[in-house]
Amino acid sequence: MTHEHVRQRQPGAAALLLLLFSAGVLGAAAVAAQTRDPLSDLKLPNTTIVSVETVAAGAFTPPAGTFNLPGPSPFKSLPAFRRVVGRIKPTSDSNINFEVWLPVAGWNEKFRGVGNGGFAGSVSYLEMAGPLGRGYAVASTDTGHSGTPEDATWATAHPEKVIDFGYRSIHEMTEKAKAVVTAFYGKAPKLSYFGSCSNGGRQALMEAQRYPSDYDGIIAGAPANDWTHLTTQGMFISQATLSDPASYIPASKIMAIEAAALAACDGVDGLKDDLIDDPTRCRFNPSVLLCTGPETDACLTVAQVEALKKIYAGPRDSKGNQIYPGLVAGGESGFGGWALWVSGPSPGKSFMNAIASQFFKSLVFEDQNWDVKSLNVERDVKLADEKFARILNATDPDLSAYKKRGGKLIMYHGWSDAAIAPENAIDYYKSVVSKMGQRETAAFLRLYMVPGLQHCFLGPGPNNFGQAFGCAQCDAQHDIYMALERWVEQGLAPDAIIATKYENDFVPTKAVRTRPLCPYPNVARYKGSGSTDDAANFACAPPKK
Repeated sequence: MTHEHVRQRQPGAAALLLLLFSAGVLGAAAVAAQTRDPLSDLKLPNTTIVSVETVAAGAFTPPAGTFNLPGPSPFKSLPAFRRVVGRIKPTSDSNINFEVWLPVAGWNEKFRGVGNGGFAGSVSYLEMAGPLGRGYAVASTDTGHSGTPEDATWATAHPEKVIDFGYRSIHEMTEKAKAVVTAFYGKAPKLSYFGSCSNGGRQALMEAQRYPSDYDGIIAGAPANDWTHLTTQGMFISQATLSDPASYIPASKIMAIEAAALAACDGVDGLKDDLIDDPTRCRFNPSVLLCTGPETDACLTVAQVEALKKIYAGPRDSKGNQIYPGLVAGGESGFGGWALWVSGPSPGKSFMNAIASQFFKSLVFEDQNWDVKSLNVERDVKLADEKFARILNATDPDLSAYKKRGGKLIMYHGWSDAAIAPENAIDYYKSVVSKMGQRETAAFLRLYMVPGLQHCFLGPGPNNFGQAFGCAQCDAQHDIYMALERWVEQGLAPDAIIATKYENDFVPTKAVRTRPLCPYPNVARYKGSGSTDDAANFACAPPKK
């Protein structure tokens, strides 16, 4: 990770002494004689500081089972930092674990909060690594329970824990982390940012809606903000593919589905580039995949075609109203595609089914024996809304309080997302515009729809714009976080952000394609000459009618 863009400052007296101590320059007695650790006696409401330690540069090892990525470990390049582990109990049934990491040297005087995927259940160590390397003080929480992202058994008969997960834990973490930062450095952070994806995108929008004073700038990626309807859609897909064993679409057929989608839709924007830039402009009929002879992986049976049509259509109520958008054509294959989210390795083993079924089993019905075959979409989404929409959904379009305090918000969503239907982000954006007006919305909110991006990262298109694995070109043109910072700190609203497709998605070194991401509703339009792999040959413009 590069530090060239982080403005270096001399550490405060306490931080400098800690650095010298870790380097063996001063002994423990000398440190104790000159200063006391400002965190050792820190008292915060409803909070216990469990431990405080100094971690040497490159020495941090995350707990066993922590999610990591292929390639070089980002933890090996971390600078020395002060690690604070705490626990917050705003209610008798709360147990919100959180961590704050504080750069020993080179603090940029900013704070970053990071979020969680799925049902959370652990501190997001991987998401903390990037901001720390950029000079931020950074914090994360398990949102009030321990478990895997697809587990919600902790929620049954624990309403306060559901509230902690829904919205309270991120706010509590933010307040307590800022107090820790202030105690360590002797001054509060000048600016605070939050950024995350998926459930973390829901958390991001929840912060803007409920706690507009917490953050100056927020990034909400692929937000799971309409949680009750998203999980209903997940169960709708499971019901469509699992109620009749003949309807199940195995992962071995996904390549054929993607190829047919590309054949129907690539070029709708006037450019043949193996990407579907806007799937909503395409009319892909899954019936073209119907087997005309013996069944193979290159075709679908009648039952599978009908299931695929339902996946793309999404659930509706008895009056025909869309409950939640369906998935869209394109980007079905690959590491983060349908094999993970829709098909799974075998029937009923997809990640989407795991999360959505846990919501209904553990929260809505409080019955681990509940079967998706009994789902009545219209009835059960109403029940889910009645019980949990107020707690879990971040769909309030009134962001006037956040705008008034000067906050800036950037949303992004991949057009090839198999976990959260991309049109959901557009629907929320449009609701804000409808509530606040186009001009008012443009003053603080941008939405970027990303062709060829799967869920949060990866995918067949230019999928790296600083949102996940760091940036090879760390500037406001190529990095969405730096674009946000420039907007907040210099008042320069972002226009096009350059996304890059690397030869190896996990190691951003050799670029093979770049493409501008345009503020919605604009799209990247080819100028008519030059390589279609070069962003310089595209311009942001309204979509063709």
